[in-house]
Amino acid sequence: MNGGASGALQVEQLSIVLGHGASRFEALDGVSFRAEPGEFICVLGPSGCGKSTLLGALAGHLQPARGAIRIDGRSVDGPAPERGLVFQHHTLFPWKRVQDNVAFGLKMKGVPARERLAQARELLQLVGLGGFEERYPIQLSGGMQQRVEIARVLINHPHVLLMDEPFGALDALTRVKMQQLLLDVWARIRTTVVFITHDIDEALFLADRILVMSPRPGRIVEDLRIEFGRPRDAGLLTRPDFTALKRHCLALLHHDAAAPAPPRLTPLGLPDGMPATAWRFAV
Repeated sequence: MNGGASGALQVEQLSIVLGHGASRFEALDGVSFRAEPGEFICVLGPSGCGKSTLLGALAGHLQPARGAIRIDGRSVDGPAPERGLVFQHHTLFPWKRVQDNVAFGLKMKGVPARERLAQARELLQLVGLGGFEERYPIQLSGGMQQRVEIARVLINHPHVLLMDEPFGALDALTRVKMQQLLLDVWARIRTTVVFITHDIDEALFLADRILVMSPRPGRIVEDLRIEFGRPRDAGLLTRPDFTALKRHCLALLHHDAAAPAPPRLTPLGLPDGMPATAWRFAV
Protein backbone atom coordinates (compact mmCIF):
# COMPACT_ATOMS: atom_id res chain seq x y z
CA MET A 1 0.00 0.00 0.00
CA ASN A 2 2.77 2.38 0.75
CA GLY A 3 5.07 0.64 -1.71
CA GLY A 4 7.74 0.33 0.95
CA ALA A 5 8.51 4.06 0.57
CA SER A 6 7.44 4.91 4.12
CA GLY A 7 7.74 3.25 7.49
CA ALA A 8 11.36 3.87 8.50
CA LEU A 9 11.42 3.37 12.26
CA GLN A 10 14.09 4.61 14.67
CA VAL A 11 14.10 3.92 18.42
CA GLU A 12 16.88 5.53 20.44
CA GLN A 13 17.70 4.67 24.07
CA LEU A 14 14.02 4.23 24.91
CA SER A 15 13.15 3.86 28.60
CA ILE A 16 9.58 3.58 29.90
CA VAL A 17 8.56 3.93 33.56
CA LEU A 18 5.14 2.70 34.67
CA GLY A 19 3.17 3.05 37.90
CA HIS A 20 3.22 5.65 40.63
CA GLY A 21 4.81 6.01 44.04
CA ALA A 22 5.83 2.73 45.62
CA SER A 23 4.49 0.78 42.63
CA ARG A 24 6.65 2.71 40.13
CA PHE A 25 9.00 0.50 38.07
CA GLU A 26 11.09 0.63 34.91
CA ALA A 27 9.50 -1.48 32.19
CA LEU A 28 12.03 -0.73 29.41
CA ASP A 29 15.64 0.38 29.73
CA GLY A 30 17.74 1.79 26.89
CA VAL A 31 16.03 0.03 23.96
CA SER A 32 17.50 1.03 20.59
CA PHE A 33 16.89 -0.36 17.10
CA ARG A 34 16.03 0.68 13.56
CA ALA A 35 13.71 -0.78 10.96
CA GLU A 36 13.88 -0.12 7.25
CA PRO A 37 10.67 0.57 5.29
CA GLY A 38 8.86 -2.70 4.61
CA GLU A 39 10.90 -4.74 7.11
CA PHE A 40 9.20 -7.45 9.21
CA ILE A 41 10.50 -7.38 12.79
CA CYS A 42 9.44 -9.73 15.57
CA VAL A 43 10.01 -8.83 19.21
CA LEU A 44 10.56 -12.02 21.20
CA GLY A 45 10.74 -12.27 24.95
CA PRO A 46 9.32 -13.85 28.09
CA SER A 47 6.04 -12.72 29.64
CA GLY A 48 6.39 -9.46 31.53
CA CYS A 49 9.58 -8.34 29.76
CA GLY A 50 8.02 -5.19 28.29
CA LYS A 51 7.13 -6.34 24.76
CA SER A 52 3.63 -4.87 24.87
CA THR A 53 4.97 -1.77 26.63
CA LEU A 54 7.31 -1.25 23.68
CA LEU A 55 4.40 -1.60 21.27
CA GLY A 56 2.35 0.87 23.32
CA ALA A 57 5.19 3.38 23.06
CA LEU A 58 5.49 2.85 19.29
CA ALA A 59 1.73 3.39 19.00
CA GLY A 60 2.05 6.66 20.91
CA HIS A 61 0.00 5.55 23.93
CA LEU A 62 2.96 5.65 26.35
CA GLN A 63 5.40 8.52 26.76
CA PRO A 64 9.12 7.76 27.15
CA ALA A 65 10.87 8.58 30.41
CA ARG A 66 14.01 8.85 28.28
CA GLY A 67 14.90 8.40 24.64
CA ALA A 68 12.97 8.97 21.42
CA ILE A 69 10.91 7.25 18.73
CA ARG A 70 10.82 8.50 15.14
CA ILE A 71 8.91 7.26 12.13
CA ASP A 72 10.05 8.62 8.77
CA GLY A 73 12.06 11.20 10.70
CA ARG A 74 9.08 12.53 12.69
CA SER A 75 8.86 12.15 16.46
CA VAL A 76 6.08 9.96 17.84
CA ASP A 77 4.18 12.03 20.38
CA GLY A 78 0.75 10.40 20.28
CA PRO A 79 -1.47 7.95 18.35
CA ALA A 80 -1.80 8.48 14.59
CA PRO A 81 -3.41 6.59 11.68
CA GLU A 82 0.05 6.00 10.17
CA ARG A 83 0.53 3.42 12.92
CA GLY A 84 -2.02 0.60 12.80
CA LEU A 85 -2.45 -1.53 15.92
CA VAL A 86 -3.76 -5.12 15.99
CA PHE A 87 -4.41 -6.68 19.41
CA GLN A 88 -4.64 -10.31 20.50
CA HIS A 89 -8.42 -9.99 20.76
CA HIS A 90 -10.35 -8.20 18.05
CA THR A 91 -11.99 -4.82 18.67
CA LEU A 92 -14.76 -5.16 16.09
CA PHE A 93 -18.18 -3.57 16.59
CA PRO A 94 -20.57 -6.53 17.08
CA TRP A 95 -23.57 -4.56 15.74
CA LYS A 96 -21.88 -3.70 12.44
CA ARG A 97 -21.50 -5.95 9.42
CA VAL A 98 -18.02 -7.09 8.47
CA GLN A 99 -17.66 -4.60 5.60
CA ASP A 100 -18.85 -1.74 7.80
CA ASN A 101 -16.34 -2.66 10.49
CA VAL A 102 -13.53 -2.56 7.94
CA ALA A 103 -14.77 0.70 6.41
CA PHE A 104 -15.26 2.48 9.75
CA GLY A 105 -11.89 4.26 9.72
CA LEU A 106 -12.61 5.76 6.30
CA LYS A 107 -16.07 6.79 7.47
CA MET A 108 -14.45 8.80 10.27
CA LYS A 109 -12.32 10.53 7.63
CA GLY A 110 -15.39 11.52 5.64
CA VAL A 111 -14.77 9.19 2.70
CA PRO A 112 -18.00 8.70 0.68
CA ALA A 113 -19.90 5.46 1.36
CA ARG A 114 -19.45 3.94 -2.10
CA GLU A 115 -15.68 4.49 -2.06
CA ARG A 116 -15.08 3.25 1.47
CA LEU A 117 -17.18 0.11 0.97
CA ALA A 118 -15.36 -0.65 -2.27
CA GLN A 119 -12.03 -0.44 -0.43
CA ALA A 120 -13.39 -2.59 2.40
CA ARG A 121 -14.49 -5.30 -0.01
CA GLU A 122 -11.09 -5.20 -1.74
CA LEU A 123 -9.29 -5.73 1.57
CA LEU A 124 -11.68 -8.50 2.60
CA GLN A 125 -10.78 -10.26 -0.65
CA LEU A 126 -7.10 -9.77 0.20
CA VAL A 127 -7.48 -11.49 3.59
CA GLY A 128 -9.58 -14.33 2.16
CA LEU A 129 -13.02 -13.18 3.29
CA GLY A 130 -14.69 -12.41 -0.02
CA GLY A 131 -18.35 -13.39 0.32
CA PHE A 132 -18.50 -12.61 4.04
CA GLU A 133 -19.02 -8.86 3.69
CA GLU A 134 -22.63 -8.95 4.98
CA ARG A 135 -21.94 -11.17 7.99
CA TYR A 136 -21.66 -9.97 11.58
CA PRO A 137 -18.57 -10.71 13.74
CA ILE A 138 -20.45 -13.25 15.87
CA GLN A 139 -21.10 -15.29 12.73
CA LEU A 140 -17.36 -15.75 12.11
CA SER A 141 -14.72 -18.00 13.65
CA GLY A 142 -11.92 -16.56 15.77
CA GLY A 143 -9.46 -16.69 12.89
CA MET A 144 -11.91 -15.00 10.54
CA GLN A 145 -12.54 -12.25 13.11
CA GLN A 146 -8.81 -11.57 13.25
CA ARG A 147 -8.72 -11.37 9.45
CA VAL A 148 -11.42 -8.70 9.63
CA GLU A 149 -9.39 -6.90 12.33
CA ILE A 150 -6.29 -6.89 10.11
CA ALA A 151 -8.31 -5.56 7.17
CA ARG A 152 -9.84 -2.88 9.44
CA VAL A 153 -6.35 -1.64 10.33
CA LEU A 154 -4.92 -1.88 6.80
CA ILE A 155 -7.66 0.26 5.27
CA ASN A 156 -5.99 3.31 6.86
CA HIS A 157 -2.80 2.58 4.86
CA PRO A 158 -0.50 2.48 7.91
CA HIS A 159 3.21 3.08 7.40
CA VAL A 160 3.89 0.80 10.37
CA LEU A 161 1.72 -2.15 11.40
CA LEU A 162 1.98 -2.95 15.13
CA MET A 163 0.77 -6.42 16.14
CA ASP A 164 0.47 -7.52 19.77
CA GLU A 165 0.39 -11.34 19.76
CA PRO A 166 -2.53 -11.23 17.30
CA PHE A 167 -2.75 -15.01 16.94
CA GLY A 168 -2.14 -15.93 20.58
CA ALA A 169 -5.78 -16.81 21.31
CA LEU A 170 -6.17 -19.10 18.27
CA ASP A 171 -5.81 -22.88 18.12
CA ALA A 172 -2.55 -24.24 16.74
CA LEU A 173 -3.82 -25.09 13.24
CA THR A 174 -5.62 -21.77 12.78
CA ARG A 175 -2.55 -19.95 14.08
CA VAL A 176 -0.32 -21.49 11.41
CA LYS A 177 -2.85 -20.59 8.71
CA MET A 178 -3.01 -17.00 9.98
CA GLN A 179 0.78 -16.71 9.98
CA GLN A 180 0.87 -17.79 6.35
CA LEU A 181 -1.97 -15.41 5.49
CA LEU A 182 -0.15 -12.52 7.16
CA LEU A 183 2.99 -13.22 5.13
CA ASP A 184 0.94 -13.39 1.93
CA VAL A 185 -0.73 -10.04 2.70
CA TRP A 186 2.55 -8.44 3.78
CA ALA A 187 4.24 -9.59 0.56
CA ARG A 188 1.68 -7.51 -1.34
CA ILE A 189 1.50 -4.37 0.81
CA ARG A 190 5.09 -4.31 2.18
CA THR A 191 4.33 -2.09 5.15
CA THR A 192 6.78 -2.15 8.07
CA VAL A 193 5.65 -4.68 10.70
CA VAL A 194 6.56 -4.88 14.39
CA PHE A 195 5.11 -8.16 15.68
CA ILE A 196 5.11 -9.08 19.38
CA THR A 197 5.34 -12.74 20.32
CA HIS A 198 6.70 -15.14 22.93
CA ASP A 199 6.55 -18.04 20.44
CA ILE A 200 9.99 -18.80 18.94
CA ASP A 201 8.63 -20.80 15.99
CA GLU A 202 6.30 -17.93 15.10
CA ALA A 203 9.09 -15.36 15.25
CA LEU A 204 11.47 -17.44 13.13
CA PHE A 205 8.78 -18.21 10.56
CA LEU A 206 7.64 -14.61 10.11
CA ALA A 207 10.57 -12.27 10.65
CA ASP A 208 13.34 -10.61 8.72
CA ARG A 209 14.87 -9.80 12.13
CA ILE A 210 14.14 -10.89 15.69
CA LEU A 211 14.77 -8.56 18.62
CA VAL A 212 15.25 -10.81 21.66
CA MET A 213 14.42 -9.09 24.93
CA SER A 214 15.63 -9.70 28.46
CA PRO A 215 13.38 -10.01 31.52
CA ARG A 216 12.22 -6.72 33.05
CA PRO A 217 13.44 -4.10 32.67
CA GLY A 218 13.30 -5.01 29.01
CA ARG A 219 16.49 -4.64 27.03
CA ILE A 220 17.44 -6.00 23.61
CA VAL A 221 19.96 -8.77 24.19
CA GLU A 222 20.35 -9.68 20.51
CA ASP A 223 19.23 -8.36 17.14
CA LEU A 224 19.09 -11.57 15.12
CA ARG A 225 18.83 -11.37 11.33
CA ILE A 226 16.88 -14.25 9.78
CA GLU A 227 18.27 -15.34 6.42
CA PHE A 228 15.56 -17.81 5.36
CA GLY A 229 14.32 -17.06 1.85
CA ARG A 230 10.79 -16.01 0.97
CA PRO A 231 8.13 -17.13 0.37
CA ARG A 232 8.12 -19.45 3.37
CA ASP A 233 6.00 -22.51 4.08
CA ALA A 234 5.49 -24.96 6.93
CA GLY A 235 8.37 -27.14 5.72
CA LEU A 236 10.74 -24.51 7.08
CA LEU A 237 9.90 -25.52 10.65
CA THR A 238 11.61 -28.92 10.28
CA ARG A 239 14.82 -27.76 8.61
CA PRO A 240 18.08 -28.18 10.56
CA ASP A 241 19.00 -24.49 10.27
CA PHE A 242 15.60 -23.55 11.70
CA THR A 243 16.14 -25.93 14.62
CA ALA A 244 19.59 -24.47 15.29
CA LEU A 245 18.22 -20.93 15.40
CA LYS A 246 15.40 -22.07 17.67
CA ARG A 247 17.92 -23.53 20.13
CA HIS A 248 19.90 -20.31 20.03
CA CYS A 249 16.77 -18.26 20.81
CA LEU A 250 15.94 -20.61 23.69
CA ALA A 251 19.42 -20.11 25.07
CA LEU A 252 19.02 -16.34 24.86
CA LEU A 253 15.63 -16.41 26.60
CA HIS A 254 16.97 -18.55 29.44
CA HIS A 255 20.32 -16.79 29.65
CA ASP A 256 21.53 -15.74 33.10
CA ALA A 257 23.05 -12.27 32.89
CA ALA A 258 25.94 -13.45 35.08
CA ALA A 259 26.78 -16.35 32.74
CA PRO A 260 28.71 -16.19 29.45
CA ALA A 261 26.45 -15.14 26.58
CA PRO A 262 25.41 -17.83 24.08
CA PRO A 263 27.57 -17.73 20.94
CA ARG A 264 26.23 -15.67 18.06
CA LEU A 265 25.11 -17.59 15.00
CA THR A 266 26.34 -17.32 11.44
CA PRO A 267 23.78 -16.69 8.67
CA LEU A 268 23.54 -20.47 8.22
CA GLY A 269 22.44 -20.86 11.81
CA LEU A 270 25.74 -22.29 13.07
CA PRO A 271 27.45 -20.97 16.20
CA ASP A 272 30.21 -18.53 15.27
CA GLY A 273 33.44 -20.41 14.59
CA MET A 274 31.82 -23.82 14.02
CA PRO A 275 32.97 -25.31 10.68
CA ALA A 276 30.31 -26.27 8.17
CA THR A 277 31.49 -29.90 8.41
CA ALA A 278 30.15 -29.94 11.97
CA TRP A 279 26.68 -28.98 10.74
CA ARG A 280 25.01 -32.33 11.38
CA PHE A 281 26.12 -32.25 15.02
CA ALA A 282 24.73 -28.75 15.62
CA VAL A 283 21.09 -29.79 15.83
